[in-house]
Amino acid sequence: MLKYILKRLAAGAVSLFVLVTITFFLMHAIPGGPFSPSEERNVPPQILERIADKYGLNEPIPVQYVKYLKNLLHGDMGTSFKKRDTTVNELIAHGFPISARVGAWGVALALAAGIPLGMVAAVKRGKLPDGLAMVFATIGVSVPSFVICVLMMYLFCEKWKIFPSYGLDSWRHYVLPVFCMAFSQIAYITRLMRSSMLETMRQDYIRTERSKGVPEFQVIGKYALKNSVLPVVTYVGPMVAALLTGTFIIEKLFSVPGLGRYFISAINDRDYSVTLGLTVFVGAMIIVCNLVVDILYAVIDPRVKITK
Repeated sequence: MLKYILKRLAAGAVSLFVLVTITFFLMHAIPGGPFSPSEERNVPPQILERIADKYGLNEPIPVQYVKYLKNLLHGDMGTSFKKRDTTVNELIAHGFPISARVGAWGVALALAAGIPLGMVAAVKRGKLPDGLAMVFATIGVSVPSFVICVLMMYLFCEKWKIFPSYGLDSWRHYVLPVFCMAFSQIAYITRLMRSSMLETMRQDYIRTERSKGVPEFQVIGKYALKNSVLPVVTYVGPMVAALLTGTFIIEKLFSVPGLGRYFISAINDRDYSVTLGLTVFVGAMIIVCNLVVDILYAVIDPRVKITK
């Protein structure tokens, strides 16, 4: 197990290196920069030159790249070009707990709703519950999250005035962001669980248990569920990483002060260090979550052996 984990961590480090390299050069290849003149900002060229010198932006791109990698190896993701005297590490330390708190509730809701819905759809295949679940799943997968957000804000914030539309001051502020984050995930998990459960229910050992007179709820809950949930576990890894680090559009729409706000602002402002730092952080989260999922596979299903 230890050897497997070390190999996966090494592969993850290589993936992060490739991610950082591609993101770094793409950011610098885009025309313009964080201090480029604009119509709203008329700054003398001499001052812009001094600012660029201060942040090392006048150095050759390969030199900037090597310096960034050296700092990154020491855990230093750099200083924001737009937020004075603020490091990327500080932005992550401030924004991640907020995104993680909202995301954790989103993960819990997605699993608590998606798995039972998928099970009911499979058990009641071809009947009304199955049809309703599949309609919901199709809508959840097809409709973009920002459309769901706008609809929920219109109905529950503007028309009925049940929930607030911004901030995280009370439990009521969490309801709509959590629901919107979990909506598409519930739909996808429902489809995965239904498909997997239908396949499991066709297996010989399920027929054997039924022939023994085992109650149907026990056949489903004790035997079918454990093997049917494996595809969901596979999906949980990237889902957890995405929700914990913040669904950027949803955080922006609901004014959640998490990582999403910083990421979108950094892209708009061409804030290289913040964009790179958040990209590295999200990539590391995905790698770690996928590693945890692989280990859970062996715990859930003893037939899966981690030997390579």
